Amino acid sequence: MEHLIEVKNLSYVYPATEEHPAEQALFDVSFSVKKGEFLGIIGHNGSGKSTLAKLLNAIIMPTSGDVVVAGHNTKDESKIWDIRQTAGMVFQNPDNQLVATIVEDDVAFGPENLGVMPEEIRLRVDEALKTVDMYDFRSKKPHQLSGGQKQRIAIAGILAMAPDCIIFDEPTAMLDPYGRKDVMNTIAKLNRERHMTVLHITHYMTELAGADRIIVLNHGRIVMEGSPKSVFSRVDELHEIGLDVPQMTELAHALRQKGYDIPADVLTIDEMAESIWHLK
Repeated sequence: MEHLIEVKNLSYVYPATEEHPAEQALFDVSFSVKKGEFLGIIGHNGSGKSTLAKLLNAIIMPTSGDVVVAGHNTKDESKIWDIRQTAGMVFQNPDNQLVATIVEDDVAFGPENLGVMPEEIRLRVDEALKTVDMYDFRSKKPHQLSGGQKQRIAIAGILAMAPDCIIFDEPTAMLDPYGRKDVMNTIAKLNRERHMTVLHITHYMTELAGADRIIVLNHGRIVMEGSPKSVFSRVDELHEIGLDVPQMTELAHALRQKGYDIPADVLTIDEMAESIWHLK
């Protein structure tokens, strides 16, 4: 399967300022992302997650190493807009991405700036809003929406630019559980039904139970990589670097320590229920 993103020996150092000395955020990071893959990236605060997101979207440039998106190196200034159109970005705070006073105008903003023809923009806006289940809110004002609804509008705005990939930089961090569930359902739908490549950066472990692969960052380095089951079953190692695991994995770990024959890679309630049933 073709790789959409390739990260090669990537390092980044924040330059020194009057207040702070230079600080290295990433050290020799390498990985690739296949087309259609759902890749989760986790790590505690300060692990380099958001720095990596900005490098992937060419918001900042590598100190050393390379980021290649759809064959374009982010260091090539002439390809910046091609890169950002290929890999859209959704940030933590949707208010920072909403620019218009009416929902459908906000979703149209991106394709308008790309020079898309008006008839095509109308089609893209309607399709994007239907994809995130916000079509009925197209005439609303963004400030009338909940946090989760605003985030779905921000996602629709990226979808209307027709990217191959969306990078989510902790998109549920500011949401309540209901809004978080809505946004995660949208992300899963984009990946499963539209075969869109998804990079999801989060500190909520349960959001990545359905990912194809997870990368764990710690102090700017990749320390684990693998399927959700293989990564989250390493409970003690994750705890050592300040990370939690999904609740059912935590429960399985506790039961195993008590001597119960429960698989270490349990992720969901259904898997836990089945495991307990087989104990009988």
